[in-house]
Amino acid sequence: MKPYFAMALVAAALSQSAFSQSTLSSADEQMNLQQLMRQWAHVNYELKGDDQEDAFAELAKSAQTYRQAHPDEAEGHIWSGIIHSSYAGAKGGLGALGLAKEAKKDFEMAMSINGEALQGSAYTSLGTLYAQVPGWPIGFGDDEKAQELFKKSLAINPDGIDINYFYAQFLYDERKYKQAKAHLLRAQAAAPRAERPLADKYRQQEVAQLLAKVERKLKR
Repeated sequence: MKPYFAMALVAAALSQSAFSQSTLSSADEQMNLQQLMRQWAHVNYELKGDDQEDAFAELAKSAQTYRQAHPDEAEGHIWSGIIHSSYAGAKGGLGALGLAKEAKKDFEMAMSINGEALQGSAYTSLGTLYAQVPGWPIGFGDDEKAQELFKKSLAINPDGIDINYFYAQFLYDERKYKQAKAHLLRAQAAAPRAERPLADKYRQQEVAQLLAKVERKLKR
């Protein structure tokens, strides 16, 4: 398990949204979440250092406002968790553990409402947290729980770019390089998401970088 301060937590923390499949109640509510999604992509991929950390702090407040206004919608809790996770990754160090715990609560709430929302994104995101956060007594990290959650997400979205990338990262850390390669190839073949061009661009770069590392391991 990687130390929390070293993780690229979620660069992503997962950009798995597919609003066309969302269960949100109105177009206006979708637009609100789309605004959070676009702001997250800008902050996560285009800002650095203190600017990024400060922007995530503000974005977390916006996500909380939306989540509180729509407590019965899993999508709002998922995006709150994604933002908290990304903020934790930007903040780094053990000081980020509190943010990771907030993200964990968000994902667990989303799963209790609708685990299949956003193509199982809550399972992928929470699995990534369990894989990256230190275990007891420092944090709540647990590789067995991570594996279980990744499997649930794959059952919902077997060809998704994000679940295959993050599960491959987990397998790489477990030194299961052949299995990691298989999931990376599946991630490379994932259909582009019309609503997520920026996320797809950077995720495919991450897939290619991890695949190169896997190939080097397999050649040894």
